[in-house]
Amino acid sequence: MKNFRIFLIALLLAPLSMFAQQTISGTVLEQASGTGLPGVSIIIKGTSKGASTDFDGNYTLSDLNTGDVLVFTYMGFQTLNVTFTGQATVNVSLKEDAQALNEVVVIGYGTARKKDLTGSVNLVNSDDFNEGANVSAQSLIQGKVAGVQITSGGGAPGEGQDIRIRGTGSLSLNSNPLIVVDGVPMSESNIGGSRNALNAINPADIASMTVLKDASSTAIFGSRAANGVIMITTKKGKLNQEMKVNFNTNTSMATVNDYVSVLDANQFTNLINATRNEDYISRLGTSNTNWQKQIYTTAVSSDSNLSISGSAKNIPYRISLGYTDTEGVLKTDEFKRTTAKLSLNPKFLDDALKIDFNVNGSYIENQFADRGAIGQAVGYDPTQAIYDASSRYGGYSYWVDPASDDATLMALSPVNPLALLNLTNNTAEVRRLITNIKAAYELPFVDGLNAVVNVGYDVSDSNGRTATSHLMPSSNNSYNGYKSNYSSNSENKLFDFYLNYTKDLDDDHSIGVMAGHSYQMFEQENNGGNSSFFTDADTKTLVNSYKDRSVLMSYFGRANYNYKDRYLVTATLRADASSKLNPDDRWGYFPSVALAWNVSNENFLAESDIINSLKVRVGYGEVGNVNGLANYQFLTRYTGSQAGASYQFGDTFYRTYRPSPVNTDLKWEIGNTLNAGIDYSLFDNRVSGSFDAYVKTTKDLIASSTVDSFTNFGNKINANIGDMKNSGIEFAINVIPVRTEDLTWNINYNISYNKNEVTRMPDVQTAGHFGIGSSIQVHEEGYAPYTFLVYEQVYDANRKPIEGVFVDRNNDGQINDADKYHSENPYADVIMGLSTSVDYKGWDLNIATRASFGNYVYDNVASSNSHSNKSTEKGVLRNLNIDYYNTGFEFVTDRTLLSDYYIQDASFFKIDNITLGYTVSKEYFKNVGFRFYASANNILTVTDYKGLDPEINGGIDNNFYPRPETYMLGVNIDF
Repeated sequence: MKNFRIFLIALLLAPLSMFAQQTISGTVLEQASGTGLPGVSIIIKGTSKGASTDFDGNYTLSDLNTGDVLVFTYMGFQTLNVTFTGQATVNVSLKEDAQALNEVVVIGYGTARKKDLTGSVNLVNSDDFNEGANVSAQSLIQGKVAGVQITSGGGAPGEGQDIRIRGTGSLSLNSNPLIVVDGVPMSESNIGGSRNALNAINPADIASMTVLKDASSTAIFGSRAANGVIMITTKKGKLNQEMKVNFNTNTSMATVNDYVSVLDANQFTNLINATRNEDYISRLGTSNTNWQKQIYTTAVSSDSNLSISGSAKNIPYRISLGYTDTEGVLKTDEFKRTTAKLSLNPKFLDDALKIDFNVNGSYIENQFADRGAIGQAVGYDPTQAIYDASSRYGGYSYWVDPASDDATLMALSPVNPLALLNLTNNTAEVRRLITNIKAAYELPFVDGLNAVVNVGYDVSDSNGRTATSHLMPSSNNSYNGYKSNYSSNSENKLFDFYLNYTKDLDDDHSIGVMAGHSYQMFEQENNGGNSSFFTDADTKTLVNSYKDRSVLMSYFGRANYNYKDRYLVTATLRADASSKLNPDDRWGYFPSVALAWNVSNENFLAESDIINSLKVRVGYGEVGNVNGLANYQFLTRYTGSQAGASYQFGDTFYRTYRPSPVNTDLKWEIGNTLNAGIDYSLFDNRVSGSFDAYVKTTKDLIASSTVDSFTNFGNKINANIGDMKNSGIEFAINVIPVRTEDLTWNINYNISYNKNEVTRMPDVQTAGHFGIGSSIQVHEEGYAPYTFLVYEQVYDANRKPIEGVFVDRNNDGQINDADKYHSENPYADVIMGLSTSVDYKGWDLNIATRASFGNYVYDNVASSNSHSNKSTEKGVLRNLNIDYYNTGFEFVTDRTLLSDYYIQDASFFKIDNITLGYTVSKEYFKNVGFRFYASANNILTVTDYKGLDPEINGGIDNNFYPRPETYMLGVNIDF
């Protein structure tokens, strides 16, 4: 009986043995070379179970059942599905996915295989973006691309940023690159109430950013691309993809990690006691107030993003929502943004018709702090208390006019910094919509011929207001507050149509031809009003109201030739007509040609074990520029006088209209670039990068030119009077030192050198204004733009500057303007970016750093606040910069302000971001994945610059809004 029971159990279990889980092993090879592929993902379809190959392509996978489908995936290779039939070994070969490798680069009016590119083009995918606190899209690629320098105007949330590709491109026009979002070139101007035009794009929605740097790659965009192009491609759904839900949220804390060095209360008291009379000594307070610490705060911010993507009835879709609330470290400063994004990418008519539909919407609420508080905090008397119970100005302490009977504020005295922040209110709401629909149709009557229509609309509007409380300290007894309101509207309408034809003539020859038309219209309207009193009888005065329009009409074409994937030729031509110019000079023609040689496709390198790809390229192109030029410069424009500048005839006051200077001969700024480069990939693609050398010459620069009296409606007009040259070299390298099953280490490094020089300028142009009527920089022939023009300081034996003593450079026995010399300039000679990432099992570590060498800054904070007579200027006590101890200067003079002592080397090295993350496998939470991360931004700056921050836009440090140190915790959840 017992044996029978054992037999029966064995009989019942016998069928189950057929489904026993098994373990297999195998090797994954590259089909073309037969070498093992490391890091290939092998997943049991429908589960989260899987493995990855080691450095030699070997793998082991357990818990398989007969009939399971193994999915082999590897970036750049075709996905392979293999059904498990019970074998112990499963070896496979993966085939290179040419489409995945070669159609990842978005260019003007189309895409291109990476190996077919003939210009200087850099692609940065979302996996390589900078991590951490990135409110604006520009920050994602800061330090990532050789020759691209991105500098924010300060540390305010969502602060505007200057982007320079290969140096500055113009002296008076816009030098930022063209930004194209999903095929829509953005408006070149920023709307009122907005901190930064790119704030409208949620960084979490961006899939990649492609940077076009040389004229052979940008000329297809013509006059819009004089300073390069950045093409932003947003994330989209994928065909046949199951629905995916992603939620990312983080909270951050930002603090000011440094302050302008000024005298503390004890030092200031000792200075006044030692150098001033009893009248001033009696005005000293008894407090010890660090005004900078009072105006700054610990800012707490949050950012959350939700996205849903997939494919519904063969229609790929992606929907996302985002919300950002970022406090500024300057009290009362805040930035809030709500974004919504929709993309649909269906195909119809047996895939002959492809539709791309994109909608990017944003709603931004800005609360602007009064930045005047930064300068006031630097110079306000540290012995004064913050509050005064007897104050008539909201309880804030202030300087009382001793001659007044009612404790009025002393005229021209500094204002309590906390009063500036708390008694003013400056807010704005900005709405922006960027949308387009693009239809590409494969025409049935000609193989390879596509017709493309792209219609885009970029509209933004804003409402803002500024209010100053009647409690604000004022020397005007009748002051009862102030308020103003404004509204702005901007519209950018786009219509593109082009035909694209590609054909393989035979096995060796292929061609591509594209030709089209573009029409873009820009309209902007601004209105504003103000009132000086908060009463029911407010009298509002319209201070500005205008509507502006400009049109850009274009024809463009591109031709490509490819011989055996070895020899490539690309030629483009664009014709632009801008309404900003006189009809006789309106059309500009911008050609380019580029050649490339894929050396690695030659027979003599076919068997190379070292070189995977090697391409040599050279290109030449021309682009125009009128970006940022005011409209109607070629027409006589009339400006109405203000109400206070009216003429009286009898009892009636009449306003007048004054004609503005006009130049009917204005024409395009023309930039031509010669670029030569090499793209390389070595050692099984573990070492890759590029090298470029370029020379760009810009002719007919638009600048202010003096004209003879009575020949125009002013003595200065905008005219084409200058030339400039930019030249440089760039080197980029990406290295994967370690790539195993559990550990991957990646290093990215880029370095670039650029030299700018004004080569023609008959009229010296002043620039770099740092005070009323004061300038310290010039645009002058033979020197870099914005070169500092200063006096050479004389020092004593201890290297201490001697007050008022400068070098007589022309030896004429006197010091005057003729003794000024061209010192340095604010542009870096060399910029570098270094980032590294380490992935170990579930852990990931990312570090991003940057360096800049040869950039100089004029420390206007020190030059204006380090003279002892400044401490009692205008009859009140003012604090001094700590630099007073280094100079001992007593008086502020024009020559002292223009001393080269204040021109400092501002070279720096910065750690922009360190992020540490850990990803929890989906198998632990039923196909829900978690990544927890911690991040630190702006944590280290190494520099010899004595001011607050060496990274200053324009090279003049004038009470800079400090960039905060930010720490973040977050979680990313995938469903």
